[in-house]
Amino acid sequence: MSSENETRPPAPALPPLIAVVGPTAVGKTALAIRLALALDGEIVSADSRQVYQGMDIGTAKSTAAERALVPHHLLDIAPPEQALTLAEFRDLAYQAIDDILRRGRLPFLVGGSGQYVRAVLEGWTLTAIAPDPDLRLRLEADAIRHGAAALHERLAVLDPVAAAAIDGRNVRRVIRALEVCLTSTQPISQLQTRQPPPYRVWQVGLQRPVADLYARLDARVDAMLAQGLVAEVQQVRQRVLGLGLQATQPALTGLGYREIGQYLVGDLTLDAAVVEIKRNTRRFVRQQRNWFRATNPAIHWYEAEPDPTARILAGIHGWLTASALRADEC
Repeated sequence: MSSENETRPPAPALPPLIAVVGPTAVGKTALAIRLALALDGEIVSADSRQVYQGMDIGTAKSTAAERALVPHHLLDIAPPEQALTLAEFRDLAYQAIDDILRRGRLPFLVGGSGQYVRAVLEGWTLTAIAPDPDLRLRLEADAIRHGAAALHERLAVLDPVAAAAIDGRNVRRVIRALEVCLTSTQPISQLQTRQPPPYRVWQVGLQRPVADLYARLDARVDAMLAQGLVAEVQQVRQRVLGLGLQATQPALTGLGYREIGQYLVGDLTLDAAVVEIKRNTRRFVRQQRNWFRATNPAIHWYEAEPDPTARILAGIHGWLTASALRADEC
């Protein structure tokens, strides 16, 4: 007589998702394109600023030639005056990933925005509390009047868990957390839960020696300026501020856009703005490196030089094979 396990059909394997992560300027895009070309894949961008239209130079967005090689998703999906939320990004990412899988191709989630990556991979259930524009304006005014640190201290009183997880210099995130605390009965830290999405995930992390990475960062900033970063920032600012919005909009607070904005209003010289961009980018890269290593032990790390593509492909093929075998044994 057959047992229940013998008559039960094998459980289907969850569809695969490859994540390519690492700090800014480490070479994620070039690596992801090589992997996608080899594995019939498509790229889903996980960058908090590349979602915005008209912000190509300062975000190091994939070029038209790169997009012609491999389809890219979630680039240029929102105007710069729109504050695309993390919850909205997560939902759009799931839609893109599912569409890629339905067409029989392999999705690659690629980016250095740690929260955007984790929101997708860990299935963050994010608060659906609607923004309160009037409250936001008051909180933004408080930040200008009393400083970002005072706003963060207020959050620490209302929601110490959220305050510990949010960099006090990230005024937009502090304001959003305060907004939730002040307009709901629960702090934002209690409203955010996790439900892993229906994918099996293999994560690739790319790294370089610090000195090499810093040199690449500096060279990239110089190249952005030569390509027209100042004009790009000016156009984005004119569009956003022309609609009566504040300079705290996400499109204007990203690296490069904030510092060049300070130059455009006369708060910094151009040389000083460039120094600030490079300094702040290095600080951000240190945060990225620490974030990925501290929060995600599942990442398989590779040095960017010499080219690790062949070794990574071998690892992905082995993982795909092993995952299929485990599913057959169920």
